[in-house]
Amino acid sequence: MQRINEDIKTGNFKQIYLLYGEERYLKNQYTTRLRKALCQEGDEMNTHFYQGKDFSVGEVIDLAETLPFLAERRVMFFKDTGLFKSGGEKLAEYLANPNDTTFFVFTESEVDKRSKLYKTVQSKGYVAEFTVQDENSLKRWIAGILGREGKKISENTAQLLLSKTGTDMENIQMELEKLICYCLDRDVVTSEDVEAVCTTRITNHIFDMVNAIAEKQPQKALQLYYDLLALKEPPMRVLFLIARQCNLLLQTKELKNRGHDNKTIASKIGVPPFAAGKYVAQASHFKTSVLKNAVKQCVETEEAVKSGRMNDMMSVEILILSVLPS
Repeated sequence: MQRINEDIKTGNFKQIYLLYGEERYLKNQYTTRLRKALCQEGDEMNTHFYQGKDFSVGEVIDLAETLPFLAERRVMFFKDTGLFKSGGEKLAEYLANPNDTTFFVFTESEVDKRSKLYKTVQSKGYVAEFTVQDENSLKRWIAGILGREGKKISENTAQLLLSKTGTDMENIQMELEKLICYCLDRDVVTSEDVEAVCTTRITNHIFDMVNAIAEKQPQKALQLYYDLLALKEPPMRVLFLIARQCNLLLQTKELKNRGHDNKTIASKIGVPPFAAGKYVAQASHFKTSVLKNAVKQCVETEEAVKSGRMNDMMSVEILILSVLPS
């Protein structure tokens, strides 16, 4: 990110940029910054956008070879094309020696670093990976956004906010906008404000549902399920998330039994480091055999619904009441 900021500041640009990784908010922010820096405002003749796989690489190359019209450069933006995983060989050959006046900005979720296109961009341009930000970075970012609005937030309240939003910065940004409006006449954001206006992710509902089952509170677990239905969540998506949660708990339990610490567990199961302790605590309520059986029963439930032997809503109710005896 610092390198891109420096390029924008000096105006000394690479001809090709690849921005990739899980953190969508930062990728979008830096793509927008590059667009403003590389393109003249309102210049539609020399600015081109491609998304997904629905375009011809040959036509892109032909356009890239065309001199810009009354402008310093032609700029081509690509988003989630998948070419850095497969099918990018032809474009890689061209980018090895592209037209000097055409610039390229790629934004991808995943890349294969072994691919010819990735290696070409790495050697000819600049590659930036945007990973999920750690807890402390997110807290500083939250405090910075609120600070610019003349508001403060304690570390504990920021932690509560993250527990509801997760680490997705786009999601956090939306929740911060709600908080700023809600606390319009106050300069401190409190935990009560967060509880009042911030939306809890569906995965948090699933976590709480499994917690209720572990604590032998089936009515609470069912109520959480009905809350999700009221929010228009399809029963089969809820089933998928229950299965995912059980699988994460199974992995957590096995990793903990091997002596791994919470930070390592978080990295291996793909959850934020600050959430690892919650997963370890929840996993401790269940035997390994019970979690394995839970994953199996989730699969069997899905097959029963798809084959028409069970109603989807009722099948999940039955699963909640029977699948995870602690």
